[in-house]
Parts: sequence; C-alpha cells; structure tokens
Amino acid sequence: MSVIAKETGEKINLNEVYAFLLEIVPKCGQIIRDAYFKEKNVTDKQNFADFVTETDTRVEKVLIETLKEKYLTHDFIGEESTKEKVKFADSPVWIIDPVDGTTNFVHKFPYCAISIGFYVNREPQIGVVYNPIRDELFSAVKGQGAYLNGRTIFPSNVKELNKSLIITEFGSGREENQLNIKVNNMRALIERCHGVRCLGSSALNTCYVASGASDLYYEFGIHIWDMAAATFIAKEAGCVVLDPDGSELNILNRRVLVSATKELADKVISIIKPVFYDTYYFIS
Repeated sequence: MSVIAKETGEKINLNEVYAFLLEIVPKCGQIIRDAYFKEKNVTDKQNFADFVTETDTRVEKVLIETLKEKYLTHDFIGEESTKEKVKFADSPVWIIDPVDGTTNFVHKFPYCAISIGFYVNREPQIGVVYNPIRDELFSAVKGQGAYLNGRTIFPSNVKELNKSLIITEFGSGREENQLNIKVNNMRALIERCHGVRCLGSSALNTCYVASGASDLYYEFGIHIWDMAAATFIAKEAGCVVLDPDGSELNILNRRVLVSATKELADKVISIIKPVFYDTYYFIS
C-alpha cells in the first residue's frame, strides 16, 4: 500500500516503511531495557513531576538519526527535541515519544513505551507502540488492522458504564484547579464503574483499550507525541476515538478519549468535566 505526499509528491510504500520501523524499534527498546534497573540521571523540565532522563534523549537521538538516514526529506517532531513552536504540516512527519511513561521508567514500574506515529498529509499512516519491559509491541498500518506481537487485536464490546474498567491519569501538572477537576471526574466515575486505573503511559493506556484489556481511557494535558501512534492503532482496532467533549479528535488539542464503544463513550462524556491546556508547541 502506498500514499502520495501532497506537499512533496513523494510516493511512499507504507509496508516497506513499516518493515523498517519494526527492525529499529526493538533495538531502541534494548537501550531502555539495559537502563531499566540502573540508577537514572533525571533532569526536571516544567516541574518536579515532569522530567527527562538520559535514556529518553538517547533513544530519541538514535531513532531520529536512523530514520533521517533513510528518509532525508521527512520532518520530525520529538518530545525531547521540540523546544519551540513547530508546524504540523502535510509533509511526511515522524512523531516520536522515546519513553512514554518516564516516571514509570525511573521508578522501575514496568509500563513505559516507545511511541512512533508516521503521518502524511496530516493523516496517520503507521503507528508503533513498544513496551520493551513487558515485550508488548502494538502496531498498525492504515487499512490493515491493529496488532499486538503480530496477533490481531480488538476492543471489548462493553456499552454499560457499570460493567466497565476505565483508565485515566492525573498527569504531571500540579495546578490546584486542574487537579480538583480531575479528582472530581474520577470520583464521579468510580461510583458508577468497575474500577479506575492510572498506569502512567498514555500510549499504553490507549493500546490497552484497543486490545480489550480496558474499556475506555481519557486524559487531559497530554501532547501530540503521546497520542499520535496509539490513537491510530486504536482506530485501526475498531475503537471510538474522540475529543472528551464528543467532537472529532484533534491531536494538537492535548486531550483524548478512547472507547470500546460509542455508547460507553457517550456515558462518560456526559459525566466528566473538561480541563483545558495551552497548545503552546504547535501551529495548526
């Protein structure tokens, strides 16, 4: 299967790109595994709960350098290398989170992942999310379904909130008003569902809904690199992927809701209150 980039005219064979990606991602996963049980060098970013390690930086550097060697004209948006406003355009672009779930990685909680989304004409074409600690590789190519370690995955068929398992997150922000809304949302849901989980990785949270391990995930305050690959995998698996207000998802808007069914999504949307964040990194 191929796609033509409107901006450059480049014809891209998606299956060839996917095969190359499946070669390099496990190698970068080994970098994470090698560092997992070692002492981490942690540097704060926006606050004490938002930080980066040398492993985040190294994995992103290896991925971007390796992909640039093969795809010279492509653009890159990486969590650790994006410092100023960038434009999310029609050109082929790789959207990378080298370690989604850095806090988990630092604390040796085994839910962290490499997340890579490949977009052309501002549309997702390929997504790969790899948890090297648990050896879980979620992937999708446009129109070809979604997979976990080569096995086709599907979401559950849960429609009722009182039969559902929900995933959400507090995030790294510590602003009082935002935290109060998030806590109140969780309280409203836990009174009505089987349980609420916080696993600490947006990409994996999304993929667990895609594979039927949970029934719905929502979060406010995440970034494009948290969502780019996993939301595409979820769509290919058959999930409902929306803005938490019920509108179409915009991956620049820093919020997401992924559900096994539309009925469950509607019930949760009617209960939770929104939290708004500045989209300061991107020009749409």
